[in-house]
Amino acid sequence: MWKTSPFSSYWLNAVFLWAGGTGCIFSAGSYHSNKNEPGSPFFALKPGTHPQSSVRPVTELPRINISHTAILSYNQQIYLYLRFHKNKFSMLDLAATKVHDEARQGEQFAPFKNDPNSYGKRFYIESYGCQMNFADSEVVAAILNKEGFGATRNVEEADLIFINTCSIREKAEQTVRKRLTDFKKFKTGKPGTLIGVLGCMAERLKSKFLEEEKLVDIVVGPDAYRSLPRLVDEANDGQKSVNVLLSREETYADIAPVRLNSNGVSAFVSIMRGCNNMCSFCVVPFTRGRERSRDSESIINECRDLFEQGYKEVTLLGQNVDSYHYIPGNGTEANAVSFANLLEQVALISPELRVRFSTSHPKDITDDVLHTMAAYENICKCIHLPVQSGSTRVLQLMNRTYTREWYMKKVDRIRELLPGCSITSDIIAGFCTETDQDHQDTLSIMDYSNYVYGYMFYYSERPGTLAQRRYQDDVPLEVKKQRLQEIIEKQNQLSLADYKKDIGQTYKVLIDGDSKRSNEQWVGRNSQNKVVIFPKQENGQHKKGDYVQVLINDCTQATLFGEIV
Repeated sequence: MWKTSPFSSYWLNAVFLWAGGTGCIFSAGSYHSNKNEPGSPFFALKPGTHPQSSVRPVTELPRINISHTAILSYNQQIYLYLRFHKNKFSMLDLAATKVHDEARQGEQFAPFKNDPNSYGKRFYIESYGCQMNFADSEVVAAILNKEGFGATRNVEEADLIFINTCSIREKAEQTVRKRLTDFKKFKTGKPGTLIGVLGCMAERLKSKFLEEEKLVDIVVGPDAYRSLPRLVDEANDGQKSVNVLLSREETYADIAPVRLNSNGVSAFVSIMRGCNNMCSFCVVPFTRGRERSRDSESIINECRDLFEQGYKEVTLLGQNVDSYHYIPGNGTEANAVSFANLLEQVALISPELRVRFSTSHPKDITDDVLHTMAAYENICKCIHLPVQSGSTRVLQLMNRTYTREWYMKKVDRIRELLPGCSITSDIIAGFCTETDQDHQDTLSIMDYSNYVYGYMFYYSERPGTLAQRRYQDDVPLEVKKQRLQEIIEKQNQLSLADYKKDIGQTYKVLIDGDSKRSNEQWVGRNSQNKVVIFPKQENGQHKKGDYVQVLINDCTQATLFGEIV
């Protein structure tokens, strides 16, 4: 009853159908063929069967008469269609998640440490959005450095000014527009200065930035950073330079990122790019292209090099790391490297190298990954498992493709295999048609999952997304804000209760550096990714990058306090 295009050897989009009078209720989903296993949220259904434990019928969805099979099409953006009669019915797919560290928004990249070179040209990069954007800025820095540009944190002395942008939220776009307007003033005093936009806003707003608002000289998408030297030359000649083409192959595997703002202890390592999953609220698949996994050997080599340089922690990054799937060279599916395989290989570099990862989609974090985490002490026991909503009805509209009950069983499985593992989440308040009961379902699933912390936002409609085209943004802003406030208050209660349980416990903590509170204190994190602050010892025997045992004696809802034992 369904088929797919040869879009990928291992990625399938399926449409699950079951009989319903003269028509069929449908639900769209995706799965990897090697993950068609009990416990996964998806498995192929024969027409006429009913999914008892995965996706339940959603009575709000229309009944339709199917006359053709589902096909998958790709043309820079991914769409899943049902063809019936003479109409084309656009379906939703899965969601991707981006985690924003609010403390890093607008961060400027510092000059290279211990750089003996002198530079006649300087570049300035300001980054917004998720960890992937900050990792991409390090790739851009490496490319520009090779072309003879040095980094600066003083925008006034820069010859090149770049903003690495994010489209996931309206607030980020507003901030970028304001900064671009500010930067445009520098061109008056320094006419040769070039201003460019990098990242996710580039493709969507290229015409506005270049032609209508005339704010920038260069627009470069996430897959086109290698073309920066040529684009800079073109812009210097007075041309408006644009490259926002998405790639099916680019992973920047051969470019060693410049760790501009690193503390020398922790580093991000990108393992994949793009996203094959689309949710109704998310722009990521449209701005970053289809999913492709980086060469596993290059990832392991980068992590090993970082450890040899003194780094003690790496975070493996991807829009959905659990769907990492790399087939080496002329290999076959039998030679494929899964995320669980990759995680183990990185952990084996050294027991002194901590390994973290972000982000996971609930559908893809398998028992193999959980068993691998349990087997290695240096794989940190913290999983970011975005729920987005606790209502099955809303999850269907978002097309998260799991139910409330399925998500809760995944939480149970994590607790069973990884006792003490912290779980964090993303939550959206006020999605289209969300009712008070849907909101209460979200609050209750927060209680059930006992999140250590969360990234919480009210719904912001993004242009070009399927939700924007199909649904009415009908929850009043004041209601969204009120529900968000209740979610935040709930999370604060959960966090404080969880942190209080740590009082009297001793944890292995990796020292990140001096605490912002006082240079007489260290700050670090434990395996569960909780921030720990503790006094330095008088003999000064410890340094940044050391592991220490810390006895916890106090806490707030976001920080543990203790002393070295």
